[in-house]
Amino acid sequence: MKSSPDQPTILFVEDDPVVRFGSTQAMQLAGHHVRAFGSAEQVLPHLAPGFDGILVSDVRLPGIDGITLLERARFIDPELPVILVTGHGDISMAVQAMRLGAYDFVEKPFSAERLNDVVRRALERRRLSLEVHALRDALSNREAIEAKLVGRSSAMTSLRRLVIDIASTSADVLIVGETGTGKELVARCLHEYGKNGGENFAAISCAAVPEALFESEVFGHEAGAFTGATTARTGKVELAQGGTLFLDEIEEMPPGLQVKLLRVLQERQFERLGSNEARSMNCRVVAATKVDLLKASADATFRSDLYYRLSVVVLRIPALRERREDIPALFHHFVLLASMRYERPVPQVSEARMNDLMAHAWPGNVRELRNAADRFVLGLPLQRSLSEEAETTTRPLDQQLAMFERHLIEEALTRSSGRAAVASERLGVPKKTLYDKMKRLGLSTEDFKLTLPEEK
Repeated sequence: MKSSPDQPTILFVEDDPVVRFGSTQAMQLAGHHVRAFGSAEQVLPHLAPGFDGILVSDVRLPGIDGITLLERARFIDPELPVILVTGHGDISMAVQAMRLGAYDFVEKPFSAERLNDVVRRALERRRLSLEVHALRDALSNREAIEAKLVGRSSAMTSLRRLVIDIASTSADVLIVGETGTGKELVARCLHEYGKNGGENFAAISCAAVPEALFESEVFGHEAGAFTGATTARTGKVELAQGGTLFLDEIEEMPPGLQVKLLRVLQERQFERLGSNEARSMNCRVVAATKVDLLKASADATFRSDLYYRLSVVVLRIPALRERREDIPALFHHFVLLASMRYERPVPQVSEARMNDLMAHAWPGNVRELRNAADRFVLGLPLQRSLSEEAETTTRPLDQQLAMFERHLIEEALTRSSGRAAVASERLGVPKKTLYDKMKRLGLSTEDFKLTLPEEK
């Protein structure tokens, strides 16, 4: 059976070339991917935390012996399965190795069946171990992202799930949303929860940089490239190497630069102004826009080929008016942050105030709501009466009733940590009635149990 490099790898250490060749061949014929080494010193650079594979090593080796190699491998990754191969007189040493954490040992002389049986079991344990770690990391990311992309609406739940799923890939992303919906926040989440989250996040606003300086800002320039360029400058693309390049308000990018960006995205290479040296572009590109770029391309204000290059993945952020059920949680979140920032006590939000917040049109979306929370904590009047705004944007009565009903039920479930019996008592309705209303509103007690602590 032919092995594949995509399979888990068996790192096999044996100083005897004949035994090394025969054992390697036996494992390969069983369908395993094997890399063979003649000493412990040769294999150590290939060990790393989370290594997808196992280590098989002879005990008696020149230089670093198998026991010491076991200790070093377990220091690098305590869960790495290590199988030791021992001679006939090394049983006591094998027992010592097991106490030090070896997965198993194979005594010489051994059959191919015996070796492959132990290897197969060790690989299965490693697979399960790595899967558990991956699930824990995913769960940790999902819990952490809920504190950044706040909201229980189905739209926000789907958005968080997509961000976590896409973050681990290198696909370029286009984020679409109205002003103030949090496009840069979503871009930063894509970066932070991705595999290169520790690298640079370089952001540039395509609407804020003058056209004459734009190319230098994005690609950089060499000394003397133009009048006033006395020193070389590193552009955003270069700063983002290994990380993420965020292009905000991409619809404002000048047409001439759209052509250059398209070429860079296609070839994954760029040149500084004043240089003929091609530099590799090794970063994810996340672009954001508040307009329909497909319509803009039809109107010849944005290149259609650049749109299709940028939109490998499209994330749409809903406007706040489309997810009013998230307003209470968002407002409380921003009030807490503002109280810490301004070192002020956390004020209580009255029912009348929350009703006004729920009825407001929020043309500035989450950014406007955050500013309202800041003013609320500082004890300042709102810049415009939300009640007056509500009068000019009156919604049908049935929609207002459903909106406030959702708010009251969510608040009761929040306070009861998702326990329907406690929530129904708080609301003064039978438990069956509460479940019927929750089903109609698309609410689930599980959502509240997962993220909220138990009520004391």
